[in-house]
Amino acid sequence: MIYSITTQTPLQTVKDAINSNAKEYGFGVLGSYEFKKILDSKGFSLEKDVTVYEVCNPKGGHDALSQIPEISAFLPCRLSVFEDGENTTISTIDISVILGCVNANPQLQGHMNAIYENLVKLMRSL
Repeated sequence: MIYSITTQTPLQTVKDAINSNAKEYGFGVLGSYEFKKILDSKGFSLEKDVTVYEVCNPKGGHDALSQIPEISAFLPCRLSVFEDGENTTISTIDISVILGCVNANPQLQGHMNAIYENLVKLMRSL
């Protein structure tokens, strides 16, 4: 399941805000992928400007990877940003999907839910 929000904030403003707002919510931006540019360079034209940001909460990453190395397939957290008509959509993987795929103890589940809540707050701040 994907969690998405839609805003009337222009795409470029949202992209700029991810970099400036992430730290406030406990995340660092590790990198981004501008799929329109990447695919255009490979000869495939993509109509929409789609950018995926990789964000990391270092303590959360450490705790999760220390207990469940397989969770690395879901890390770092990803935010997808794209124009949808006159709106901008911001999406991420719902934490319930991740927790349903791994055997996390209740303490780690609680910790991961708290990090996810901060990710949603970051998304709403955009």
